[in-house]
Amino acid sequence: MATFELKLPKMGESVAEATLTNWLKEVGDTIEADEAVLEIATDKVDSEVPSEVDGILVEKLFEVDDVIQVGQTIAIIEIEGEGTSTEAAPASTATPAEAPKTAAAVEDTITAAKASTSSVIESSEDRFYSPLVKNIAKEEGISQAELDSITGSGKDARVTKNDILQYVENRSSKQAVTSNAVDSSQPKAAVETKKPAAKTAAPVSVNGGDEIIEMTRMGKLIAHHMVDSVQTSAHVQSFIEADVTKIWNWRKKVKNDFAQREGENLTFTPIFMEAVAKALKDFPMMNIAVDGDTIIKRKNINLGMAAALPDGNLIVPVIKNADQLNLVGMSKAVNDLAGRAREGQLKPDEIQGGTYTVTNVGTFGSIMGTPIINQPQVGILALGAIRKVPAVIETPDGDFIGIRYKMFLSHSYDHRVVNGALGGQFVKAVADYLEAWDVNREI
Repeated sequence: MATFELKLPKMGESVAEATLTNWLKEVGDTIEADEAVLEIATDKVDSEVPSEVDGILVEKLFEVDDVIQVGQTIAIIEIEGEGTSTEAAPASTATPAEAPKTAAAVEDTITAAKASTSSVIESSEDRFYSPLVKNIAKEEGISQAELDSITGSGKDARVTKNDILQYVENRSSKQAVTSNAVDSSQPKAAVETKKPAAKTAAPVSVNGGDEIIEMTRMGKLIAHHMVDSVQTSAHVQSFIEADVTKIWNWRKKVKNDFAQREGENLTFTPIFMEAVAKALKDFPMMNIAVDGDTIIKRKNINLGMAAALPDGNLIVPVIKNADQLNLVGMSKAVNDLAGRAREGQLKPDEIQGGTYTVTNVGTFGSIMGTPIINQPQVGILALGAIRKVPAVIETPDGDFIGIRYKMFLSHSYDHRVVNGALGGQFVKAVADYLEAWDVNREI
């Protein structure tokens, strides 16, 4: 029999690795082509890895919680035919004389695959190390004793990639300090400067009746990204109130016909996304990213759309080239991404490449918010709840009080590269597009 190497497929431009979260098949199980074999997770999206061939799972090369690089072999599947392949191929016949050679080739393949995921570092019953952690330890010259001393933050106190990289960084810093201390050939500085000690979280007391809840993997990642963003960007906010009475009445008039014709609902979100895309074309310096001391001006307008998940976490699918979509196309894109986000069916590439993000805090009744920028972008717009309020209406015959539908737009932007004038002008442009809505517009 021949074997097939199941590899981690490419999942997007910037996705280089994934964490194995669950095996759906066990060694010895029969697998059909396109049937899911395991589940993986990247920064924000979970997905399944299907088999490309029919066969029997004969070898698992990674364990749950291991980090796998794109292109690495995850499992060995026995298929009909001869030899070893990473591509599905038709079965071929072999003579009895070739059988021992084929069996040896299969054995060599499995042995080589195992060797590629192991090192001199050994796991034990109490301490399991993933192949990636072992490889890093080998490259950095970390001994078994050193590795055993590292406190793991993974499941069951496993040492993760971040744990060992942090250990390597701290070890390098200590070595540098020691080297400087014993180098007597260098003159002592007249003034000594001390680095502030790293902030550590204050201990939290736990009482007898308190419930301790472990953060989910996605929750930990979101927390890490939010803290990083606040420490990276100088957040500033601008707020503006927009009168969306025309949009409210127009949508009420056309939504039933739209639903009958297109088979889906027309919500306010695609209308708002269209206005944001237009404003980004007017102010392209809001459609940028910061890379060190350089600014990257994005060619495409890819709008991130923050969506709440049933488990309380957040995900940001991206509408690519949003400025090129008409309102029908925008509505279909919004509904499709939002629906598949709630069902956990987004692909890794569909949450990558955003250039500006919009979040609808009004969904939960908030009238405004101060959202955190989605790095490496420089701006994010929060849409507040639409409220029916009394307002002064100016007419040629004088001013009077009337009932209007209004909402707040809250714009957070990176003050390192976006000044108050640009940040304010941009959100004002979004409001102007909304207030100038054509009540006779056809869709």
